[in-house]
Amino acid sequence: MTTTTTKTTLTLEARAEALGSLPDWTPVEGRDAIARTFIFKNFNEAFGFMARVALTAEKMDHHPEWSNVYKTVEVVLTSHDAGGVTERDIKLAKAMDKIASAFGV
Repeated sequence: MTTTTTKTTLTLEARAEALGSLPDWTPVEGRDAIARTFIFKNFNEAFGFMARVALTAEKMDHHPEWSNVYKTVEVVLTSHDAGGVTERDIKLAKAMDKIASAFGV
């Protein structure tokens, strides 16, 4: 089903369309999830990015799966309560891209 509610997963077609506007995000093989790796200039920028995203994610009540090693932040987005990618994941991915762009990423 395609819908804008946060508890309904996107169809493959709707996800592909959404990923068209998120060129650095890719489907995760074997999961209903999307992923992106962000590479910053240094740890300080990576951590600053994560702090800003954390505030945004908390407001959305949607929290990423992520890890940080030095200047690299790896992110996976999926809505666990819906069992896959929803419009909420797409909105958070767009917000993350916007925050990363402030760091020149």
